[in-house]
Amino acid sequence: MTRSLLDIVGDSDRFVDRHIGPRLKDIENMLSVVGCDMDQLVRETVPDDILMSEALALPGARREYELIQELAEIASKNLVHRSLIGLGYHTAITPPVVQRNILENPGWYTQYTPYQAEIAQGRLEALLNFQTMVSDLTGLPLANASLLDEATAAAEAMSMAIAITRGKKNGFFVAEDCHPQTIAVIETRARPLGIEVISGPVGEIDFGGQDLFGIVVSYPTTDGRVEDYEALCTEAKEAGAVVIVATDLLAMTLLRPPGDFGADIAIGNSQRFGVALGAGGPHAAFLATRDEHARRIPGRIIGVSRDAKGNKAYRLAIQTREQHIRRDKATSNICTAQVLLAIMASMYAVYHGPEGLLRIARRVHGLTTILASGFRKIGLDPGSKPFFDTLRVPMAIEAANAVHQAANTAGINFRRYEDGAVGIALDETVGIEDVAVILSCFGNNNFDLESLAKGTVAEIPEPHLRKSEFLTHEVFHRYRAEHELLRYIHRLQGGDLSMTTSMISLGSCTMKLNATTEMIPVTWPEIAGIHPFAPSDQVEGYRELYQQLESWLAEITGFAEVSLQPNAGSQGEYAGLLVIRAYHESRDDSRRDVCLIPVSAHGTNPASAVMAGFRVVVVACDEKGNVDLGDLKKKAEAHRAELGALMITYPSTHGVFEEQIREMCRVVHDNGGQVYMDGANMNAQVGLTSPGLIGADVCHLNLHKTFCIPHGGGGPGMGPIGVASHLVPFLPGHPLADVGGEEAIGAISAAPYGSPSILTIPWAYIRMMGPEGLTQATRVAILSANYMAKRLEVSYPVLYTGEAGRVAHEFILDCRSLKKSAGVEVEDIAKRLMDYGFHAPTMSFPVAGTLMIEPTESESKEEIDRFCDALLQIREEIRAIEEERADRSDNLLKNAPHTALTLTANEWPHSYSREEAAFPTAWVRAHKFWPPVARIDNVYGDRQLVCVCPPIESYQ
Repeated sequence: MTRSLLDIVGDSDRFVDRHIGPRLKDIENMLSVVGCDMDQLVRETVPDDILMSEALALPGARREYELIQELAEIASKNLVHRSLIGLGYHTAITPPVVQRNILENPGWYTQYTPYQAEIAQGRLEALLNFQTMVSDLTGLPLANASLLDEATAAAEAMSMAIAITRGKKNGFFVAEDCHPQTIAVIETRARPLGIEVISGPVGEIDFGGQDLFGIVVSYPTTDGRVEDYEALCTEAKEAGAVVIVATDLLAMTLLRPPGDFGADIAIGNSQRFGVALGAGGPHAAFLATRDEHARRIPGRIIGVSRDAKGNKAYRLAIQTREQHIRRDKATSNICTAQVLLAIMASMYAVYHGPEGLLRIARRVHGLTTILASGFRKIGLDPGSKPFFDTLRVPMAIEAANAVHQAANTAGINFRRYEDGAVGIALDETVGIEDVAVILSCFGNNNFDLESLAKGTVAEIPEPHLRKSEFLTHEVFHRYRAEHELLRYIHRLQGGDLSMTTSMISLGSCTMKLNATTEMIPVTWPEIAGIHPFAPSDQVEGYRELYQQLESWLAEITGFAEVSLQPNAGSQGEYAGLLVIRAYHESRDDSRRDVCLIPVSAHGTNPASAVMAGFRVVVVACDEKGNVDLGDLKKKAEAHRAELGALMITYPSTHGVFEEQIREMCRVVHDNGGQVYMDGANMNAQVGLTSPGLIGADVCHLNLHKTFCIPHGGGGPGMGPIGVASHLVPFLPGHPLADVGGEEAIGAISAAPYGSPSILTIPWAYIRMMGPEGLTQATRVAILSANYMAKRLEVSYPVLYTGEAGRVAHEFILDCRSLKKSAGVEVEDIAKRLMDYGFHAPTMSFPVAGTLMIEPTESESKEEIDRFCDALLQIREEIRAIEEERADRSDNLLKNAPHTALTLTANEWPHSYSREEAAFPTAWVRAHKFWPPVARIDNVYGDRQLVCVCPPIESYQ
């Protein structure tokens, strides 16, 4: 059929053609291998009764150039004022070498969580630097590799404290001079666990009368004061209570660290170490503690181990405490991390070193001291307590309003207190001339700042002055010249396999294209330079973006409304379950605390259910991998009076669209429960079906999966929730913003919209794809999975398929028989894939001894074929073992990965050749990714737990 000129013009340079990997001829070829056309494949994969009858009602697709123009126009509605609001957020200077070569570099932002440690050594070393930095500055020996934000870190510390004290007491005291968002998140987290939160002045802490298992204090306080907590720590220790100190890393360069005065746990945010405000995120929080609490610490810990050759190597330490292994009994949730931002913060410390950080801290404190003197000169009292960078100036409300008006005219934001007081928090961008502008906002323009500065002494008084050294390791002293830091960054990057190297086919994790156009706006000043609590008239652009994205996600999910607040998939699960609990409680049905969870569910599901106060009841799966409907009915009816929810992943974690999903929803609803759908597999739903259409009541979305926010080596992510109309009143609220429903659950994250700066990425993805493009992406994702399954089934059985023999967007290869026939485990296949230049699929989840593969729609047929060829060739290597042509213990798989050091050694003790080990295929010869270390000894790393930078000699 002849196309009109308008059609040709309209189709010019479509983004969908850039995003979807297989070309039209490739799709035709793949369909011929699968044995059907695209429409038939969809019908044979997705049950008829849940297929959408109408296209998504979304705006038409934008070309990339048009998208940038449109988003720039929206962003221009934000006003980038200098925000001196504080509240845990400060304008920071990102070293350009870090911004260009880490934040804006796909070699850093496209990796997956470092489970395959042999090909994640660069980022693991950077995270070890982060841990060392936090440990040194807080004075506590053990730090994790980041958490989501300061408020959730405080909540995690509370959970850790009750575990340390074994739940013998029920009271938790939160000092009222902590940040309000921190108090709010703690209260939200405590409520379903039955913890009694008491908030008030520190002087009202009563360890005996309040039955306290822990306390949290702020150092410095939210209004800037530096208090002495040593006696309090001693008293807490005698009472058996855990002391948590919320602190500031830059302040710790000058102030006595919490570990020195008796704190058990220190938490905070590393944002001011070179990470933009971003209207609240993403930023890497931290948590440090004492060595004896190693198995209680949440989040990831990077440890030093050794490889098969005895060389130093890094890995994720003590993983046995994590949710993907211990499920509802976990003490850590691996999904609560901000790896990319932690790496940026660590590089900021490497870039500046201890001397540079001290210069910045002294400058900030010195300017704050001058400012305080200026206030006293004009008759205002900033208080007599020691401070670091923040002042609270008492004023009458009418006078304060005039100050804020003057500040607004000068392009500055101060903090507003309800009683009229004005808060000012200085940062590294402030200079002496800015002090003059600040003072002028208070009505005085006649200062001789030079004289004022000469007459001011900036000293930290005893007992607050830091006397211990920090950042003594060589890594914080070696890279002062940008040239050297650039080389260090790129050396570390070379130790990581990312999406710039090859496909990462992780089932359930959806590692797809993170388009450059989607990433560009993240660092625009109008996006990156906004404080999360800036006045509402300064964030009109963000507000428009939020509203549009919420409406688009609601349309895609089939729900009434969406909350963007949860800043991780795990947080989305938690928020959704709290909404369900609030709904039941609003109906005087608080006894509904049973959550049914299939045995195949993600490990985060039972962990989140327990956090939300549910009792987990496991539902069986049948021999085909489907939820056992009979067992579901039995358990739903047995718990009819107390059934709160069903958590289910759809398509299932086993990689199929279960035919009876609507019946499952009906069973739960008939027995008084709500249906929570885990949105990890939305990449198989968009445009074809939706959680709302299926019958779910709430669903979280992993924007770092289906909607293209990059994984960042293990964070950032976003996990917004969509809800049906009856749950809208309970959407998350926030103490410092007008968000949430009329009966909102408490705050889930520190910032009202989680990590807003990266919301530009899914906004751009949806806008450029349009409704047809989004639907085509889903169809191609399903096609790619079925094509791979068809190619690989000749050598590896596909464990589960739907009734028509199809898989969804992912599938599971059964490798269990290989252990008996050849002594080969899935780990051996994973490590051998590294020699072929590939990251392994998901190992032993949800079934031990299997590989779960998800190609996504973004991978080209050529890349998919290369991966299939690698797995097929590895199967032939296994066959050589089975047929005794290769040794059962000394073979290509057991010794994988093969490093350059191993291949070039003088001795080669193996029966196979060096060429077979290093260059198994032609494409590896053309572009070889060399694993930097041999197979890592996991047991050694846990037995010899070292979680800070090792001595410099070990690097040689």
